[in-house]
Amino acid sequence: MASSGTRRAAAPASVSATPATPPRVGEQIQRLRTERKLTLDDLSRSAGVSKSMLSEIERDKANPTIAVAWRLTNALGVSLDQLFAAQKAPETISVAGPHDIPTLDGHDAKYQLRVWGPIELAGKFEWYELTLQPGGALVSNAHEPGTREHLTVLQGMIEIEADGTTRRLKTADTARYVADVPHAIRNAGKGEAKALLVVIHG
Repeated sequence: MASSGTRRAAAPASVSATPATPPRVGEQIQRLRTERKLTLDDLSRSAGVSKSMLSEIERDKANPTIAVAWRLTNALGVSLDQLFAAQKAPETISVAGPHDIPTLDGHDAKYQLRVWGPIELAGKFEWYELTLQPGGALVSNAHEPGTREHLTVLQGMIEIEADGTTRRLKTADTARYVADVPHAIRNAGKGEAKALLVVIHG
């Protein structure tokens, strides 16, 4: 007679559940506020949230209640869903093709500006490829106090005028000058001129 074996119930497989990481709400609020160029005071007033509480929230030292989060998102012009949505990790390498680069044409002034800098840096740090046709000029009003421009000639001959001073540059020369006064960049040669123009706002 065969001996009857005892069957044991299989032990349940261990489940290693990794808790989901909560969204960094404070970081999101700070990013949205910065994008909109709002100060802590601005957002505090428009949302009806104290500045000290807002500062704590932005530093992830305090979690906002739903009511507070709703007031903040209302003031920032986003929905609660957008606030709590997980942020996508930035691309390691982001590539923009020729058709993704905005171009500004000054037809009458015979210039073209290709905007190489990303839009989020506009008003802070900008760089352009400037093309000037013969007789072309980019004439600008004064920018914010403390703004400076840096121009490197890639091709041709260019004349810079700023604050009553004029300098002529040839290929591979670089000029650095004040741009919080009226200033101008002119093609001083007979052929097409190109330059790299960097603007650092004050």
